[in-house]
Amino acid sequence: MNKSEAKSILSKELKAFAARPYNELVRLINQTEVKNMQSESGVSYQIELNVFWDSQPGKDLRIMGSIDDGGWREFLPLTESLIMKPDGTLI
Repeated sequence: MNKSEAKSILSKELKAFAARPYNELVRLINQTEVKNMQSESGVSYQIELNVFWDSQPGKDLRIMGSIDDGGWREFLPLTESLIMKPDGTLI
């Protein structure tokens, strides 16, 4: 897996996912969104996007994404996360 390519793809997908309104993301808590895609270099990646409460219900959301290529990285995927405040601000 090309680590730089995977990180770039994950960052783009995570930001697009986190562009959704706070209330919509709350409804996605405990649901995993899975995307399969092929990069320009021809590598197939699987991306998982999750939302959960960062500290306590009704407060900040933790939006987490992970990516792997189905190889050994499947057991240790690259991850990235964002935190969203209830007003929709990303921190």
